[in-house]
Amino acid sequence: MQSGKCKVQSVGRQRGSILVATLVFSFIFVVIAGSLLGFVSQQRRVSRQRQTQMTALQIAEAGANFYRWHLAHAPTDYADGTGQTGCSPCGPYTRNYTDPSGSVLGQFSLEITPPQLGSTIVRVKATGWNADYPQLERQVVVRYGRPSLARYAILSNADIRFGSGTTVQGPLHSNGGIRFDGVANNVISSSRQTYDDPDSDACTFTSWGVHTCVTPADPAPPTQPPSRLDIFAAGRSYPVPTVDFNALTINLSELKTAAIASGIHLNPSNQQGRHIQFLGNTTFRHRKVRTTRTCTWGNPPQTSPVGDIYEYIGNWATENLPANGIIFVEDNAWVDGTAAAGSKITLVAAKEPLASGNATIWINNDLLYADASGTTTVGLIAQRDVSVGLFSEDVLDINAALVAQTGRVGRPYYPSGCSSTYYKRSTITVYGAIASNQRYGFAWGCGGVYCSGYNTRNLFFDSHLTYGPPPSFPTAGEYEFISWEEVNP
Repeated sequence: MQSGKCKVQSVGRQRGSILVATLVFSFIFVVIAGSLLGFVSQQRRVSRQRQTQMTALQIAEAGANFYRWHLAHAPTDYADGTGQTGCSPCGPYTRNYTDPSGSVLGQFSLEITPPQLGSTIVRVKATGWNADYPQLERQVVVRYGRPSLARYAILSNADIRFGSGTTVQGPLHSNGGIRFDGVANNVISSSRQTYDDPDSDACTFTSWGVHTCVTPADPAPPTQPPSRLDIFAAGRSYPVPTVDFNALTINLSELKTAAIASGIHLNPSNQQGRHIQFLGNTTFRHRKVRTTRTCTWGNPPQTSPVGDIYEYIGNWATENLPANGIIFVEDNAWVDGTAAAGSKITLVAAKEPLASGNATIWINNDLLYADASGTTTVGLIAQRDVSVGLFSEDVLDINAALVAQTGRVGRPYYPSGCSSTYYKRSTITVYGAIASNQRYGFAWGCGGVYCSGYNTRNLFFDSHLTYGPPPSFPTAGEYEFISWEEVNP
């Protein structure tokens, strides 16, 4: 009996031990299962959060892209169509982000910073969020720039020729054909597939839109020309779309209005024009030009303006550079001197009527930047020509973007009969850009031989001018993407 009692007690202890073990393991399982479920739930929340944040980023980018579209239709509206003015930045402006069915998936908010003086760059800060989690925002800052007319080292509206001795560092384009016999270190493009080369010594009369006559000369169409990397180091492209020079007439009107409002507007001199001289600081001076001279030669007689200042009338007048950087001379203008570091200047020479006047800008002496870091810009816009005169410096440096609206940028033909000393000059260097409606040129060839003008022509492109041109400088094309970055909201 006693041994039986002991057996019953042993079985009871075993059952109690199993129950305790079961409870312990059950507890551990519940804890582990709960942790796993919590981990899975947390991962789902993290995944959902990441998905929501990604959606918010996509909505912010959509907002920035929307405003680029808006600028394509309203290039000077920086207030999202609200009519707000004088703001920098403008906004915020909030818009819904919807799917194709019209359901609202989220919203984006836009803050737009208009271009600063001497810039075409618009800064758009876009903040996006998902409708389900509006507290999870993403923010991007995108910069768009509208390229100026100074995006080319040289831009022409006519057939042009570049002789040997010419070096071009920046992109070059013509709406006409181009004969290029110098050295080009950037792309040369033409709007013509083929054209009839007007030069009497052309290697082929019917030529490709961009061609060279440097031995071995390019063949006539339809035979394809070789690449000629010795001439076109970065290649050539033709045909490409044309650039509208007619738009410059409208800009002249806008520039005159801006000069009258908050710039400097110089009335007609009732003489030959005005001499404008930059003094290397925040001032410039101007004086009326009373008389100039001309040179006559040949049979039948031909006459060219010498472009000198023979006699002044009145005294120099010194003024501060205008706040908006625009100087409008309602007359011919002679320009030289040194532009102060950090100054941004657009000087216009134009007579009424603006659409058909004939004002010319003359540059006979150095026009320089106090620094060439990109913070200083000068734009010279002539209603007719931008010309270098007979009595120009033997080594002439021009730091500026030059525009001849209806005429040409260049130096007139002066034979030795005009001056045995000055008809030929040594070196001209342009650092900036050139836009010439008619045929550009600082040198002349007589029967294919250099006979007048500058023997060496260096044309250096100032790349800062593409999106940082002189104030109110003409632009061409739509806003282009420049940069993108995500910032913390």
